[in-house]
Amino acid sequence: MKKIVIVTTGGTIAMVRDPVTGSSVPATTTHRHLIHVEQLHAIAETEHYDFSNIPSPHMSPNILWELSRVVNRILKRDDVAGVVITHGTDTLEETAYFIDLTVQTEKPIILTAAMRNLDELGTDGPRNLLSSVRVAASIFARNLGTLVCVNDEIHAAVDVTKTYTSNIATFESPGSGPIGIVDDESVVVHRRPVLRSNYAVERIENSVALLKTFVGDKGDFIRVLPELGYKGLVLEAFGSGNVPVSVHDATKWLIEKHSMPVIITSRCFKGRVLGTYGYTGGGRSLKSIGAIFAQGLSSQKARIKLMVVMGKQSDLKSISEEFLLSPKVGG
Repeated sequence: MKKIVIVTTGGTIAMVRDPVTGSSVPATTTHRHLIHVEQLHAIAETEHYDFSNIPSPHMSPNILWELSRVVNRILKRDDVAGVVITHGTDTLEETAYFIDLTVQTEKPIILTAAMRNLDELGTDGPRNLLSSVRVAASIFARNLGTLVCVNDEIHAAVDVTKTYTSNIATFESPGSGPIGIVDDESVVVHRRPVLRSNYAVERIENSVALLKTFVGDKGDFIRVLPELGYKGLVLEAFGSGNVPVSVHDATKWLIEKHSMPVIITSRCFKGRVLGTYGYTGGGRSLKSIGAIFAQGLSSQKARIKLMVVMGKQSDLKSISEEFLLSPKVGG
């Protein structure tokens, strides 16, 4: 029987209802949800690693980096076939993508979560954990990169996002869909992620900002980034990568004066940023001043990738090449 290590980090899947306030709070026994999952030990031998017990909004780049190193270390053991990470839903997609970028392994890594805490009627945590262990123990999950398994759907880390504030079917992969499902006792994989990136890095760059442009944006927030100590920027633009004129001018100033990498993403859920429009502030004009297109990544994931890439590359040309639409493994 395969051994799967369950790494707990906290989140709703490890929370209970406070009898006084009625709010969800971390359970005092973080592995309580593991003990009471029926059928778990019929699927695999499990081992528990208690990494943390925090809500996912408390995640930070340093915590992500430490989690990545822990997972790397666990998966180097010959007796371990895969890892399941339990996590809060709010920032799960960032953690999943960070792990996908920084852990070098062919073994399955599955992140899972819950939208309802342990005390709620119809809690989804135990089922999600059971399905995730099933995926981690499956031969079909090998060499697929980091995956997210929630609500019996399997999603690639690069695609998945939280779409609903409270519904248990919150995780989707807009534009691509899940790569597979857990159907009763079977793991069914429909497709394999092709455009994955993975890096063997010794450090990451923590100081990367994420700004969302808006109608009437004067670019003021962009211009204060250097004095605040930021080293990189992800700018969420309109449509296929378009911004107001003042934002274009501020971006040009940031690139030319401070040599800061600026990654352009879109507020749209589907599609890529493109250099379609040539007016000032259009995607083509942003590209001409040295802005880098994120090629289908969401804003939050583009930030994660820039943090990792800047741990390895420093010049704008090299950083730009890392965001091309092509696989990058082991670089």
